[in-house]
Order: sequence, then C-alpha cells, then structure tokens
Amino acid sequence: MTTSLPRRPLELFGVDRLLSDEEREIAAAVRRFVDDRLMPNIADWYESATLPRELAREFGALGLLGMHLDGYGCAGTNAVAYGLACLELEAGDSGFRSFVSVQGSLSMFSIYRYGSEEQKQEWLPRMATGEAIGCFGLTEPDFGSNPAGMRTFARRDGSDWVLNGTKMWITNGSLADVATVWARTDEGIRGFLVPAGTPGFTTTKITRKLSLRASVTSELSLQDVRVPASAQLPQAKGLSAPLSCLNEARFGIVFGALGAARDSLEAALDYAMARVQFDRPIAGFQLTQQKLADMTLELGKGYLLALHLGRLKDEGNLRPEQISLGKLNNVREAIAIARECRTILGGSGITLEYPVLRHANNLESVLTYEGTSEMHSLVIGQALTGLASFRG
Repeated sequence: MTTSLPRRPLELFGVDRLLSDEEREIAAAVRRFVDDRLMPNIADWYESATLPRELAREFGALGLLGMHLDGYGCAGTNAVAYGLACLELEAGDSGFRSFVSVQGSLSMFSIYRYGSEEQKQEWLPRMATGEAIGCFGLTEPDFGSNPAGMRTFARRDGSDWVLNGTKMWITNGSLADVATVWARTDEGIRGFLVPAGTPGFTTTKITRKLSLRASVTSELSLQDVRVPASAQLPQAKGLSAPLSCLNEARFGIVFGALGAARDSLEAALDYAMARVQFDRPIAGFQLTQQKLADMTLELGKGYLLALHLGRLKDEGNLRPEQISLGKLNNVREAIAIARECRTILGGSGITLEYPVLRHANNLESVLTYEGTSEMHSLVIGQALTGLASFRG
C-alpha cells in the first residue's frame, strides 16, 4: 500500500492557481508577519486582554490599513488581495482582523466615501500609516440589528452640531483618535467625525469578555458634544451610508473567518499526526479522518465562495445579499470547524497552547457582529421571496 505525504487542507483544492502573482505575494507577506510577529504573542495578549497600540503602525507599515482604497497613502489593492490579507490576519486571531477591518473598511471607508476633501486629507494619510486610529459608532445598547431606531441625536446650534447619545460594542473605541458617529437629525441620519478629547465625548472599555479578548471593545458616550459644521460627512445621507460601510467590512469577514478555520484545522491535523493512542497516530483512525475530510470540504467550499465574491466585487458586481451569503456560510462553517477541531485535540484543545478554542470563542462574536446569522438569513430570504420579514 502506498502512503501519501500529509498535505495542507486547501492544497487539495489547488486554490493557489486561482490567484494572481500579486495576490499570492500579498497573502504570503501577511502570513509571514502573522507567524513572526503575532503568533508568538497572541496567547499572552488573549489571556491578558491586550492589543498593543503599536501594532497599528506595524499594520500600517505593511500597507494593511485601508489597503483596498486608492490614494491618500493607501495601497490601492484589489478586493481579493484585501480579503486574503483578512484571512491571514484572522488565522492569527480575529482581533487582528477586526482592528484592520474597522480601521480600513469602516472608519477610513466612511471618510473616503462620504467625507469632504479636507476631511480626507486630514485623516486618511495618518490612518493609513497607523499614526491615527479610527472607530465606527453605529450600534447602540438597544439598537443592533435595527440601527434605524438609533436614539443618538444631533441638533443644529448655529453653525455647529450638538450630539447626544450612546454607542455600544465599538471596536477600537478606546484607542481611537477619531470616531465616525452616526446620529438622527431633523434631516435624517447623518455621519459626524468626532475627535478624541472633544468635550463631552468619553469612551469606556468593555472588560470581562470571553471572546475577542485581543481586541479593544468600548462604549462611546456623547453628552452635549459640540462639533463644527465641517465635522459632518457631507455625502452621507440616510441609513444607506453606514450600511454601505458595513458591507465593506462584512466582505473582509467572508475571507477572515476562513483564516480562523484554516488555522484550527491545520493545528488539529498536526496534533492528530503526532498524538499516539493504541500504538498509532490518531490521524490513522477512521473517525478522525472523517472529521478531517468533512472540515476540509467546508473550508475549501468557503474559500471558493469567498474568492468568487471577491472577483464579483472587483468587477463592481457584488450585491449586498451576496455578501450575506458569504458571511452567513463562512462564519457558520468556521465556528463548526473550530469546535470539531477541539474534539480532536481532546483536553489539550481547551488550553491556549493550541489555537482552536481561542478561535471558536472569537468566532462567537464574529457570528453575531456586523449582522447576526439570523439577519443575514432574512436578507437572503428577502432576496429569494421579495418579502422583508424583519420589517413591520
């Protein structure tokens, strides 16, 4: 009987042949950075609930911040390259991908797409290098899936705006130099840039998290926060503006979640090859191989879906409901893979010596944020039936 050499799961799909040279080089560069700089420290950062601020400049030096935007010091890569970078970052930890995603696809994109030229020049070059950090204030304590119900309100006072309200579950909130804050006005929902240190604007770090521990999550409080008229994002009118930013970030999650799944699967495969029970590696048992085969199938299918959606995005043909397809499927399968990998590792799987339960815990948050699985299911249902079941 011929014994084949072990292979990495995605190699079975020949996915590298589907990428351009530049896309492969970007993915490889980010993976090296993750392996060399992040992986040796992530267990300690996760356990201590720490995300070092200096990582922002390191991400910036690698060209990861706003990398799919053009100009203003941004790398201007295509969507697939951005997705692959998200995958490699999340293979390290969801917290790394979340930081880059919020910085580039929410905070920077909101300025890039809806800001004035003055706002772009003021913030984007510094954000691209990591000198300045941004956050995105949309979700509120009582309004997550229904952001249209937000209570944060901005009223005109002369030429200024005065903001009052609370935002919750804001990634990078306590690190941010500027927050994009969405508020109701008498003219509809509008966006505002609120710099850190503005009187009445405070942030509170959310602690005792069991998920996304290597990520800063905060509450934003705005009490009579006065900003000039120039703080308003002039092109942002209505709820469609923040939702378009969310679609940018959700696209990164479609790829990113696969990174957590791939790292979990590779860890489980390596463990199964080395772990001996009943005088043979547990990788040689049929039930273990069934698990490895099933997880490899779901990882590969998710990768092919992500790549297809990335090509559609680069063509300018990606629709919001298609992003929901990717986010729903890939996060759901990624968390299932991480949990199944934990069973292969047995007791070792619950420790930070191995990444699988850390990934599973992180994916509990990814499953919920930027659209819960239930909401993405209903978006798909509306696309199929024409009926919006989540609206009264």
